[in-house]
Amino acid sequence: MPQKIIFMGTPLFAVPILKSLYQNGFPISVVYTQPPQKSHRGQKINKSPIQGISETLNIDFRCPENLKDNDKEYEFIKNLNADLAIVVAYGKIIPENFLNLTNKGFINIHGSILPKWRGAAPIQRSIMNLDKETGISIMKLVKKLDSGPVSNIYKIKLNQNDNAEEISEKLSLLAAEKILDDVDNILQNKAKFIDQEHSKASYAKKIEKIEGQINWNDETLKIIAKINGLFPVPGAYFNFKGERYKILKAEIGNGIGQTGEVLSDKLEIACANNKSIKILEIQRQGKKPQKIGEFMLGSHIRKGALLSNA
Repeated sequence: MPQKIIFMGTPLFAVPILKSLYQNGFPISVVYTQPPQKSHRGQKINKSPIQGISETLNIDFRCPENLKDNDKEYEFIKNLNADLAIVVAYGKIIPENFLNLTNKGFINIHGSILPKWRGAAPIQRSIMNLDKETGISIMKLVKKLDSGPVSNIYKIKLNQNDNAEEISEKLSLLAAEKILDDVDNILQNKAKFIDQEHSKASYAKKIEKIEGQINWNDETLKIIAKINGLFPVPGAYFNFKGERYKILKAEIGNGIGQTGEVLSDKLEIACANNKSIKILEIQRQGKKPQKIGEFMLGSHIRKGALLSNA
């Protein structure tokens, strides 16, 4: 009997993985993704990246609002009699009664070195925490969030210049490469799943916009980590005279001054540990991103201003 695989995913992170499975001959019977979302003004319907690639590859896809108490989808998956389900940032809760509907269970590709950073925002939290490394974990889905046994972990190094967008892309491409052998081993009953050390678990809670506000009393490394960890969304920001400014890119400087003081006409800002950060790219509220030289030509933020008091 031909094998059948279900793929569940939504964001761009999942696209290279689905594409890799498809191009390497794995039998994707159906894709599940989140429904299209209306834009803020309701003028445009935005399909998920996974819906887009499914249409391009001519793979059947389904977009239920949710799976909880969804008898229609339960029966559909049950009747499919699939061998395996692969979940990559699907963004919807998969009820416990669904997890036994495939012969080999449901596996998840998670963007952290489990049991560290279970939850919704592992890449962002890892960068903001100044971790030295991160990775992807291939695990079985169980009822409790991200706590299932793990078959493989693949790691990459982190440095202070890496932002969340770059690391997400690296991990996605790494997963797209490594998942091929993992799926083969699972389908051939060669994979070994080992329980996590639950006592060492940490949680990467969902990012809230308010977390992006910069505290100039923090050390420079922590501020840079926040800028990089929250790039591109929601972004790290400061307020000045009633307007919000999102910092897109910055580096550590050597300037000394009062905390939050603008030290130069190139927007170098003093921080708490007798160091500073140099803003390289910035976005004023409602405007396009700008390099700092272009931004300062029309900016009201001048040397000597105190951002902590603005």
